[in-house]
Amino acid sequence: MRVVIVGASGNAGIALLRRLETEPDIEVTGVSRRLPDGVELPWHAVDVGADDATERLTGIFQGADAVVNLAWQIQPSHDPRQLYRTNVLGSRSVFRAVLRAGVPSLVHASSVGVYAPGPKWAFVKETWLRTGVPESSYSRHKALVERMLDEIEADHPTLRVVRLRPGLIFQRDAGTEIGRYFAGPLLPARLLRFGWIPLLPRHPGLKMQAVHADDVADAYLRALRADVRGAFNIAAGPVLDPHVVGDAFHGVPLPVPGLLLEGAASLSWWLRLQPVDRGWVRLALKAPLMSCDRAAAELGWRPRVDAVSALRELVAGLAARAHADTPPLRDDADLPGRMGGLLRGRLPGTGNPY
Repeated sequence: MRVVIVGASGNAGIALLRRLETEPDIEVTGVSRRLPDGVELPWHAVDVGADDATERLTGIFQGADAVVNLAWQIQPSHDPRQLYRTNVLGSRSVFRAVLRAGVPSLVHASSVGVYAPGPKWAFVKETWLRTGVPESSYSRHKALVERMLDEIEADHPTLRVVRLRPGLIFQRDAGTEIGRYFAGPLLPARLLRFGWIPLLPRHPGLKMQAVHADDVADAYLRALRADVRGAFNIAAGPVLDPHVVGDAFHGVPLPVPGLLLEGAASLSWWLRLQPVDRGWVRLALKAPLMSCDRAAAELGWRPRVDAVSALRELVAGLAARAHADTPPLRDDADLPGRMGGLLRGRLPGTGNPY
């Protein structure tokens, strides 16, 4: 089986590469905007948002049995055109190339962010409304791309389309990347090595699901091998709420109104103090909890790492500045979101870190 992974150098991508390396019957080709250091497997540098992306990807996809599309940008949050170019137009280029090359299977990285606001006291299935959380550009883009897939499935019924919708994806090697993209240079990451977070915001909507990157990679492998179609929710238990996280990191949950959380994020984002805009807080408060029963029943997928252990691993990675030798995950002190970048005028939420 020949599999092409688009966006192979990111958080989920490096985990999927690790997983597929253990499968002797799978030949892997990687695609990313910039080549990682020490490339061993066949790898192509393609910017999926470029005008010639469809043409270039079509040639790369020729003869492939499946394409996994992981390409997505979270930053720069202050450049919405760049995010739309990569996330929406780039996904369209990938899908068009899959059709032109006659690839029989497409596995796409969607997200819990595709769902409309939902309950925090129950678990929704894959049939939940997919209109996203309007205030979040990330969520809007996920919903737009899934609507593209709806049209493709209707027009090309022979193409097998699978969508994985994971929660937050954690692993140690993503520590530096996640710190840059979601916290910024003012986070005292080194203090996290003690495993103690003294205060945590408490709000009824702050209940989220997470999953270890290796478990996500296993879900992708199962989706590649199984004769399945459609969407699969991917998350591990327990649900991460302020009390669960407080117990894990010896912290005290402090009640905070949702408007205050959103306002603090918005003000600090506009002041370029951190890279997360109000939309991310709104998404965290409104995104539903997901049932993963379909993944268990049809893929035989169950997480090996619980959500608290995955979060502990990520926090340890943040403290240790853990990273990988790929452009999105590298440990460059001069990038936006790091103190060196700030001192050089590269403010959080600006510049292309991919």
